[in-house]
Amino acid sequence: MATASLPDKVAFELVAPERLLTSEMVDMVVAPGAEGDFGVLPHHSLFISLLRPGVIEIYDGGAIKQRIFVGGGFAEVNERSCIVLAEEALPVDEIDLEQARQRLKDAQEDLAEAKEDVARARCEREAAIAEAQIQAAGG
Repeated sequence: MATASLPDKVAFELVAPERLLTSEMVDMVVAPGAEGDFGVLPHHSLFISLLRPGVIEIYDGGAIKQRIFVGGGFAEVNERSCIVLAEEALPVDEIDLEQARQRLKDAQEDLAEAKEDVARARCEREAAIAEAQIQAAGG
């Protein structure tokens, strides 16, 4: 009895609140996990990971095909697919460096004025996202 072979690609889907950014078969995905970057290849073991602000790299044909910035979220991985639900996401080449710098400045100013723990945590998160955008854009 023949067994069906598993595909040699990973079904990758990235969903942000405002749109589906990508849904395609790829060789590998590297994502910014909360505990460190992780790569997803075909036949990967099952897991779920929180994502920190950073860049998802999508590989096809042995090279990076696309880089997408995510502001956090989570990834669900199984042997055939990787699904990312991102809090915010956009292709790295669409990051407006000046806007990201202004976002960081605003977050730092708000943090300096924040008096409650919840407000401080929100400002720190906003600053972390802005810093990751600046780094992703090469600034």
